[in-house]
Amino acid sequence: MEKDTHSKNNTAQNKIIFGLYGSGGFAREVMPIVSEHIASIAQKNTDASYQVFFVETDPQQTAVNGYPLISEKEFFALECRERFFNIAIGDSKIRERIASTCIAHGAKPMSLQAAHSIIYDCNEIGEGAILCAYTMVTSNAKIGKFFHSNIYSYVAHDCVIGDYVTFAPNVHCNGNVHIHDHAYIGTDAIIRQGTLSKPLIIGEGAVVGMGAVVTKDVPPFTTVVGSPAKELSKG
Repeated sequence: MEKDTHSKNNTAQNKIIFGLYGSGGFAREVMPIVSEHIASIAQKNTDASYQVFFVETDPQQTAVNGYPLISEKEFFALECRERFFNIAIGDSKIRERIASTCIAHGAKPMSLQAAHSIIYDCNEIGEGAILCAYTMVTSNAKIGKFFHSNIYSYVAHDCVIGDYVTFAPNVHCNGNVHIHDHAYIGTDAIIRQGTLSKPLIIGEGAVVGMGAVVTKDVPPFTTVVGSPAKELSKG
């Protein structure tokens, strides 16, 4: 019995687990990035074993796309050497809540960068970022934590992006743009370049609609649509 307990403890001491929150469309797109990233780590760290999971609060199935799906409670209860996570959920407020819960339970954020994404010089990117395939961050950008950059989106030079910001696919964020926390930028949106002395500003919690062309500042908690982008009528 003592031998079995010792073996179990050794297994736990050598195990590193990763939980990807969500199992919807975006999470299923991100999981191959997770798999590639973990495989590259495992090649360099051969003394550990690795397990990858989808995680949901109340899962309705046991597996998605061949990966096990477990509850948050199970994720925190698993014995392991290290516990990592990321959050493939579009709602930025939910991302923030999950991140706080995971960190409080000792889990560590792991940023994810697809093999075909590009990061150039002198950028600062916060923890928990997800950079999908064919995304780009050029030079001298500052990006906050848990940023989502979906396929074919880019962040150009001298941009400043807050925490929990979401880029849908094919967002064109040109240079000297400041985007505040929890903003959502829709598919195919184009944001005009600002200047160092007068950056174009998208306020906290603002929503830029699909295909919008943003030519001027967007106030906080405002939705803009169209070309040029204008505030969505509430009537």
